[in-house]
Amino acid sequence: MTCIGEGLPDPVGSRSALSAMAKQAHKTPSQRQRRVAEEIRHALALALDRGEIRDLAVTAQPVTVTSVQMSPDLRVARVAVTPLGGGDPAPLLQGLGRAAPALRQFIGKSIRLRATPELRFVHDDSFDALERIETLLRDPKVARDLTRPARPAGDDPQDGQEVPHGPS
Repeated sequence: MTCIGEGLPDPVGSRSALSAMAKQAHKTPSQRQRRVAEEIRHALALALDRGEIRDLAVTAQPVTVTSVQMSPDLRVARVAVTPLGGGDPAPLLQGLGRAAPALRQFIGKSIRLRATPELRFVHDDSFDALERIETLLRDPKVARDLTRPARPAGDDPQDGQEVPHGPS
């Protein structure tokens, strides 16, 4: 395999490095990753609750820190947030992006880590998905299907086979 435009072979080990990165992306988080992520989630919630950040986009509406996912090397934290009560998350994410250095400093002071992770904020849309599911479940057609009595096994006319009832 060659590099694009140069006709030179790939650097040694590049394929194995990409393979290792792909494998690591699908692994479940280690115990340490989960523990650090939970500590960071608590520290961020405390910082936001105390009013450590004075950005209007962040303080205008309460924020819920729903989850934190750590990179395998613990250098990057992906923080999922949602505005409490719904609303447009874009201004909140921009404000948190501006406040990330101050939040990172707060985390560095409150949690003892070798390196304080870089914070990347993303919108958690799981509450939106939950609301869509609840709306679908309240739909009269779906409610009718959910309340319809279940047929005994083998008594489905679409099976094409009749099941004898009673003694043979």
